[in-house]
Amino acid sequence: MDVKFEIVAVKPAAEEGENLIIGRTHFIKSAEDIYEAIVNANANIKFGMAFNEASGDRLIRTEGNDDELINKAVDLAKRVGAGHTFYIFIKNGWPVNILNAIKQVPEVVCIEAATANPVQIVVAVTEQGRGISAVVDGEPPLGVEDEEKKKERVAFLRKIGYKRG
Repeated sequence: MDVKFEIVAVKPAAEEGENLIIGRTHFIKSAEDIYEAIVNANANIKFGMAFNEASGDRLIRTEGNDDELINKAVDLAKRVGAGHTFYIFIKNGWPVNILNAIKQVPEVVCIEAATANPVQIVVAVTEQGRGISAVVDGEPPLGVEDEEKKKERVAFLRKIGYKRG
């Protein structure tokens, strides 16, 4: 049995406040359950989701409240082509606002990435189909933060409201 690898690159529009969540799930009801988890966690978030079925009709199922983001999710789902995976593009919020809610959906197996960084999805291709082998999120570190960079991090988290003080 042969396996080959492909790289599917995607770059969320971070400058427009866009983030991407990539995960695995195992059941057709995941599409509606993830939709409900997101809107219950943060009703102001704009999002589009695509879920690749792995059996039966093998359709890309969609949910969301923003057509542009739904279309981006569908495009990525098509390019990756891996069954039982989902792709969520969001705006007006951060993954941290909704990740725990998504993880609590009973069908969700795992989260592969939650980021605004450029991503490379490593897809394994076999005679049976396609699967996500790894996700490369962003770029490697350039060093270790010093006291000045630590102060910048602390100030930034307070500026955007994620820490008090």
